[in-house]
Amino acid sequence: MGELLQETADITAYLELSKEVDFDHLHIKIKAEELFKNAMSDIEKARIAFEFVRDEIAHSWDIQSERVTCNASEALATGEGICYAKSHLLAALLRHEGIPTGFCYQRLVLFEDPKDGHCIHALNAVYIEELDKWIRLDARGNKSEINATFSLYKEQLAFVIDEELGEYDDPIIYARPNEKTLNALRASKNAITMYKHHLPQTM
Repeated sequence: MGELLQETADITAYLELSKEVDFDHLHIKIKAEELFKNAMSDIEKARIAFEFVRDEIAHSWDIQSERVTCNASEALATGEGICYAKSHLLAALLRHEGIPTGFCYQRLVLFEDPKDGHCIHALNAVYIEELDKWIRLDARGNKSEINATFSLYKEQLAFVIDEELGEYDDPIIYARPNEKTLNALRASKNAITMYKHHLPQTM
């Protein structure tokens, strides 16, 4: 992966409140206070928030749940969501603390065979002021073949891109969630059906 590129030079855009990144919600505020009560730096907060969303919020497909969550507060309240909702929650927790957080995307093979189609996968980029750099974090959730970790210098994301399979990394750090991903969540009533048939395949 090459250099990450900000969608906008205005860093405050990565601190915005929105319907999906609803860090003004009481439950988000309470969880942020709980998570960060002993954290002394933005690096500590980024690690704590990432590990919480990665490990404590289940990926809907992994648990075969039909529930669709979208807003950060929904993912927190239910304890589940696909990568889109989980990225909203990680952004909300860190933006609550004044830490700029954006959205990044990859195009991946949906299952094991490219013939089954592709999907857009969401993760986050977090600005670490102390280091004057953005780092990407993927809180999708680990399992036997996935081991995403917190790292300041060498990325270890959930997925390794295989360009021969039509996969790619988008280097842009977006201030807002992708509209296609939001539309998929808003239009769906069953997360399993959505995951199989209705995830966007291109940005």
